[in-house]
Amino acid sequence: MIKKLIGTIALSLTCAVSFAAGGGYKLDQAPNRINDMAALQNGAKLFVNYCMGCHSANSMRYNKLADIGLTEEQIKKNLLFTTDKVGDLMHIAMTPADAKKWFGVAPPDLSVIARAKSATMGPSGVDYVYTFLRTFYRDTSKVTGWNNLVFPSVGMPNVLWQLEGPRSLEHVVVHEAERADGTKAWERSTASYDAQGFSVIKTEELKDYNGSPVDRAILKPANASASAAFDNNVADLSNFLGWMAEPMQMERRKLGAWVLLFLALFMVVAWRLNAAFWKDVK
Repeated sequence: MIKKLIGTIALSLTCAVSFAAGGGYKLDQAPNRINDMAALQNGAKLFVNYCMGCHSANSMRYNKLADIGLTEEQIKKNLLFTTDKVGDLMHIAMTPADAKKWFGVAPPDLSVIARAKSATMGPSGVDYVYTFLRTFYRDTSKVTGWNNLVFPSVGMPNVLWQLEGPRSLEHVVVHEAERADGTKAWERSTASYDAQGFSVIKTEELKDYNGSPVDRAILKPANASASAAFDNNVADLSNFLGWMAEPMQMERRKLGAWVLLFLALFMVVAWRLNAAFWKDVK
C-alpha cells in the first residue's frame, strides 16, 4: 500500500507537468465499462500486447487479474510471454537506464496513471487516457513521426496505429495577427495533415471578422467502421487502466453507501437519545 501511495504521488507530480505542456484539448467522455468483465479482459489483453513493451505496471500482479474473471490458466496462456510467474508483478524487461538512453526519459509506470490524471486534471483519468489514445496523428516534422492533440509534441509514438487505420487531420486556428504596418487583423490558418503526416498550411486574412478566437481540430478516419472498432478497443483499454489504478473501487463505493446509511441512522438515534436525556433536565 505504501509503495502504491508513493507511486500515486510521484505520478501526480509528473502528470501535472505533462498537462502544463499539453494543449488543453477538450476530453471526450469514455464509456463506463468498469463493471464489464469482458471489456476489462479485452483491455488487459491490449495492455499486455501493446503497452507493456515500454510501460510497466509495477503495483499490479498478474494473479490479481482473476478479479476480472480470468482463470490462472488463461493468464498463463494469454498474458505471460516470458519466464514470469502468475504471482509476479507486471514488470518489463527494459531497465530505466536503458529506457532513458534510448528515449531520453523512461516511460512512466502505468499502474495508477488513471488516478494520477484524475487527481491533477479534475475530469476522469479514464477520459484522459481514452481521448489521448484516440487523438494521435501522423506528423513528419516529429522524431517519432507522430503528434497528439491532447499532448502536443509528446515523445510517445502511436503504438495502436495498426488497429486504428489511416486518418487525416485538419487544424483550423483563427487569431489576431500583426500586419507589417503594425496594425492588427484577424487571420485564419488551416493546417491539413494527410495520412502519411505531410502537411499543407494555408493562411488568409479575415476582413470584417467580429467573432472570437477559434482553435478546432478535426480527425478524419479513412474507414468509419474501423474507426468505431478502434474506439471500442480504446474504451476497453482505458477502463482497464482505470480498474488497475484502484481494483477495489466498486467495493469502496458500495461500502461508502452503507457507511453513509449507518451514519444517517446513527444521527437519528443520537438525536432521539439527546432529546430523552435533556427532557427532565429542562
